[in-house]
Amino acid sequence: MNNAVLSSPVALPVDEEKRLYRKITWRLIPFLMFCYVAAYIDRVNVGFAKLQMLDELNFSETVYGLGAGIFFIGYFLLEVPSNLILRKVGARVWIARIMLTWGVISASFVWVTTPTQYYVLRFLLGAAEAGFYPGVIYYLMSWYPSNRRSQIIALFMVAIPVAGMLGGPISGWIMSAFHHTHGYSGWQWMFFLEALPSIVLGIATLFVLDSSPDKAKWLTDSEKAHIAKQLEVPPNLHAQVLSSVGHMFRDPRMLLLSLIYFCVIMGQYGLTFWMPTLIKASGVTGVLNIGLLSAVPYIVAIVAMLSFGRSSDRTGERRWHVIIPMLMGAAGYLVVAMAGHNVPLALLGLSLAAAGVITPGPLFWAMPSAFLVGSAAAAGVAAINAFAGLAGFVSPYFIGWLRDLTQSSTIAMYVSAVVLVAGALLVLTIPAKLVNR
Repeated sequence: MNNAVLSSPVALPVDEEKRLYRKITWRLIPFLMFCYVAAYIDRVNVGFAKLQMLDELNFSETVYGLGAGIFFIGYFLLEVPSNLILRKVGARVWIARIMLTWGVISASFVWVTTPTQYYVLRFLLGAAEAGFYPGVIYYLMSWYPSNRRSQIIALFMVAIPVAGMLGGPISGWIMSAFHHTHGYSGWQWMFFLEALPSIVLGIATLFVLDSSPDKAKWLTDSEKAHIAKQLEVPPNLHAQVLSSVGHMFRDPRMLLLSLIYFCVIMGQYGLTFWMPTLIKASGVTGVLNIGLLSAVPYIVAIVAMLSFGRSSDRTGERRWHVIIPMLMGAAGYLVVAMAGHNVPLALLGLSLAAAGVITPGPLFWAMPSAFLVGSAAAAGVAAINAFAGLAGFVSPYFIGWLRDLTQSSTIAMYVSAVVLVAGALLVLTIPAKLVNR
């Protein structure tokens, strides 16, 4: 940061501070949301491809589930190194690299014909995308103070339900409208067309993002200084704060937080990778109809995410704002398990489950950010997300195996509900004074 910034006054009037963070939000969040929507669609659109791909390629439910989940092995192995590189080279360059790489790999699914090719590309897609989500979380932590993070991360993570809301109907339409066009199946067209936005946004990242506030030419010196002051750690918290990577990995709180987020992700991907299949199992036919109905639960999730995020930042309470949605998700899974061929009841359960498994994500990150700063924040966010990401491997593979074994999704829904309840109970073991504001 230059001397002009350091000598500038750091205290802004309340109205000016509100305008400053509104300006930052409008500059960063819509673009990052578009990026995450593209990333998430590329990650989970295999759930729609499954409706045609399995029959054409003669894949079993277990093969599908293993391939869907193996994405997270590549993700796990490279997530911490990716986030540390991001901190070193800057978010602008590294996020652009991530998006361009995953866009090319996602488009390559057009040529999958064997389980091995499917597994390899899913692994490479995870390796390519590793670091994007935790990188953005760390990036936002360098712009927003702790009392604004839950709401702003919730706003960014609205991209997940938006991706589901848009991705379902778009995927269903592409697979229906382009099926057998120029000799390619609908699922092949879907992979190709839905990869293009990631490539375009990757290039745009180089022109839109600034790696940190002090490099943003659209901020004044006094605004930069104010942000820097807001991000300082209060003196009374220094005893609790972790700033080095070594201390971070030895802290038992990190294991507890990783286990909690593992349960969140286990519940989340049990829904996102299998929702089209669950809707089809309730009696809905046609990929376009399934795609349209899959948007409904995600609309409910958007309302829940924004409401809980606003409440958490307003009250400063963190734990119960994570626990309550997780219990909602568990209840939603139980309703889905009991719905059978009752389409309205299945949609009600899926909506409750979507709100419950997607909402805790952004609210969770307010807890580790309460005591992680510096390099520990970059590594810590990535480490928690990488460990929890293994649930992304376990969940779809386990559900696929159970479906092949039982020819039903019922037991898998019960297991998902139990995992969410277990995660909610773990949150209660975190001292409120550590994470509440």
